[in-house]
Amino acid sequence: MSDRTLDIKGIMAAIPHRYPLLLLDRVAELVPDEGCIGIKNVTINESFFQGHFPTDPVMPGVLIVEAMAQTSAVLVVETLGPDARGKLVYFMSIDNAKFRRPVVPGDQLQLHVKKVQRRMSVWKFTGEAMVDGKVVAEATFSAMIRDR
Repeated sequence: MSDRTLDIKGIMAAIPHRYPLLLLDRVAELVPDEGCIGIKNVTINESFFQGHFPTDPVMPGVLIVEAMAQTSAVLVVETLGPDARGKLVYFMSIDNAKFRRPVVPGDQLQLHVKKVQRRMSVWKFTGEAMVDGKVVAEATFSAMIRDR
């Protein structure tokens, strides 16, 4: 990967997600048209921990996959550059999702995504979410970029 990074302002300029569903704090590495690594710092202040589960907080697996998808959306926008302004990246499919261990407050998710293929407006990715160098979740997913 490269040392190209994005802070939260760059992420918010790239994708439309906002609190409480913005699940990406930083992009640590990005290589356009190849892959990137996103960072999500998991804290007890996340709104989903109020109900999942109050006495034993665990980040929902579907939100881990969403964080991987948001990382991929940033990759798409950064790859397409000015052509992506005003467009949205929509989830199309999730395949082979696996969850290896719970993600809890205090964990830092490293979201490793790689482009597998691109056909016109449809992109396919593989993703791994890691905590302390260990895979906690993985999935293959696709998305479509379209006008708002």
